[in-house]
Amino acid sequence: MSFARAIAGGVALEVLVQPRASRVRLGPIHGDRVKLAVTAPPVDGAANAAVIEAVAEAFAVARGAVAITAGHSSRRKTVTVRGIDLARVAAVVEAP
Repeated sequence: MSFARAIAGGVALEVLVQPRASRVRLGPIHGDRVKLAVTAPPVDGAANAAVIEAVAEAFAVARGAVAITAGHSSRRKTVTVRGIDLARVAAVVEAP
């Protein structure tokens, strides 16, 4: 999984965000990143908030356990998720 790496206390995900999508969806793998479609537009931080919400829901963690650590104004983001491991990432991303 080139899009995920273990960090202290969790995992860092390399994400390619697709704002204004018709539905929220995590996956498929897009090059060295996992694609995350969100319905929010990239205006006034709405898409970033939607990214945090979608990742928290996908991995069944609290929103406070998810943070965008790089790429706040870019489609290419690094998102950290505390309290999960790489096995959990593989299970969620590979699930249909």
